[in-house]
Amino acid sequence: MRPFKYTRATDPNGAASAVGANPQAKFLAGGTNILDLMKEDVERPNELVDLTRLKLAEIKETGGGISIGALATNTDTANHPLIRRDYPLLTQAIVAGASGQLRNMATNGGNLMQRTRCQYFYDTAMPCNKREPGSGCGALEGLNRMHAILGWSDSCVATYPGDMATALYALDALVRLRSVDGRDRTLPVNEFHRLPGDTPQRDNNLEHGELIVAIELPKSNFAGNSYYLKVRDRASYAFALVAVAAALELDGSNIKQARVVLGGVAHKPWRSEEAEAALAGKSASEESFRAAADLALRDAKPLAHNAYKVELAKRAIVRALMCASKLA
Repeated sequence: MRPFKYTRATDPNGAASAVGANPQAKFLAGGTNILDLMKEDVERPNELVDLTRLKLAEIKETGGGISIGALATNTDTANHPLIRRDYPLLTQAIVAGASGQLRNMATNGGNLMQRTRCQYFYDTAMPCNKREPGSGCGALEGLNRMHAILGWSDSCVATYPGDMATALYALDALVRLRSVDGRDRTLPVNEFHRLPGDTPQRDNNLEHGELIVAIELPKSNFAGNSYYLKVRDRASYAFALVAVAAALELDGSNIKQARVVLGGVAHKPWRSEEAEAALAGKSASEESFRAAADLALRDAKPLAHNAYKVELAKRAIVRALMCASKLA
């Protein structure tokens, strides 16, 4: 690990301005991702600004919805009675991630900011446009079993690894940010992450120094019919091959509205508005779910080693929707 300056922030404005003033500075919260990247010499910040003393861990009701502090741990968020009651999809997604020890340390803001687990990104001997722009994408013609089938570009075929964000996309969350000039702005979570395009080194649409202060969830009608399904190589402590956040608002057996968001298949959680539109107004049934799954994967472009993900994703969507509708 390279030497770095350590700064302890005492308030959100000071944290944002400290990082904003240094192009090579990074925020430090739980440290479950950034420290690993520094040890592997993938990230090389010359300053870490510690956020752990900031009062940004509160989870509270706000105007019919809930505000979740960026520094609340994944464990505290998943176990909070308001989350378990009104947003069980989020609880399921968080519990599906990592391990109990990591969830005890990982923060919600850091979870949104985590970087890909692509092996070519972590291996500094291999080319990676995300790590070194212009060097090439080793995974494009390499071992790409875990990689993207949707939204990828010739510059990058990595996938976003998180589970929490996949559920947040389905719940129409907003991310509240504090800028370096002390102003707040909110960003819809589906605009938070980026597809790789020609700039795969940019994971999200935050400006340097912007600090996540909270995640805001609007009132949800999905609490009674939602399900998070994660398909992986082993039962725990593994990233998704395919994940599905499925949510339905039902009137009897009729679907009033739906959410279908895929994880593990793209550079960001992949919400299928085509599948959702196809489900609206239909009766909840395996047949309608299969039709929606076909639409969700209509534009899939598998790589040499991950064509299995297309059929796996379709079946996972059907299974998640069956569980969400209580038909399974």
